[in-house]
Amino acid sequence: MSTTDQTQTTAEKAKAPRMSRYTSEKKAGKSNQGLHTKKSIILTIVMGALLIYSLLPLFWLFVNSTKTQAELLNSFGLWFSGDFALWDNIVATLTYNDGVFVRWFGNTVLYVVVGAGGATFLAALGGYGLAKFNFPGKKAVFAVVLGAVAIPGTALAVPTFLMFSQMGLTNTPWAVILPSLISPFGLYLIWTYAMDAVPTEVLEAARMDGSGEFRTFFTISLKLLAPGLVTVLLFTLVATWNNYFLPLIMLSEPTWYPLTVGLKQWNMQAQTVGGDVIYNLVITGSLLTIVPIVVAFLFLQRYWQSGLAAGSVKA
Repeated sequence: MSTTDQTQTTAEKAKAPRMSRYTSEKKAGKSNQGLHTKKSIILTIVMGALLIYSLLPLFWLFVNSTKTQAELLNSFGLWFSGDFALWDNIVATLTYNDGVFVRWFGNTVLYVVVGAGGATFLAALGGYGLAKFNFPGKKAVFAVVLGAVAIPGTALAVPTFLMFSQMGLTNTPWAVILPSLISPFGLYLIWTYAMDAVPTEVLEAARMDGSGEFRTFFTISLKLLAPGLVTVLLFTLVATWNNYFLPLIMLSEPTWYPLTVGLKQWNMQAQTVGGDVIYNLVITGSLLTIVPIVVAFLFLQRYWQSGLAAGSVKA
């Protein structure tokens, strides 16, 4: 065999493994791509099912808010029927019983603004202090906060009622506002978030420039804590807005009811002798009740997005 033939044979032998490896990698790539496509299709189907499951109650609520009392009981619940009575139902809901729904709505806003807003502010103060300052008994405080997070609010409702009854605060707005100011989970969330979101070097630089602790907190730390504060605010806002059991046992005067208790009283009218059956107003009132929560979430979610964008460029 000539030298040229030997060289070609050697080159072909060296090329064969490379071609075989390339073919194997190509087949593996196609196999992985097919598997990825299959997983994406399955995930899309699952997410679509969860989306339908989440939006179906809202769709049912909107559809039935457009029906009169008679059509509500004699039509399919997941589709429109008869005249579109949404506006008439809204007007009737706002004017029924001398407009008590508007009073309930104002009470709920009061409880949310003072209670949820105050809980967020106190959680910010406490969580920031626990994250950035050392003091004796800090571990004990940490244990108490974790224990408070594990206790459900309904377990404390009766002892809270007995205490407020002795203080003469039952059947007043303070009976709902004061318990709402305490948010152990919000405190813990701000505590853990502040440890990384607020660099110690920034605080030391502010102190070197002569800034006091409160000034540093309000001018620097609060801006860095914005995403965490929004998270706590939404949690406390939803919890206060949907609070039912505490106002139910604390309040006996309908003029101080929040929306949750008030709508429940409307719904129970059908079970009393001679009571007015107003299921269409209860459903319409429930629809009006969720609108502020949706608006608040859509308005506050941009702070989450800005917080994620700020964290993505950190070293």
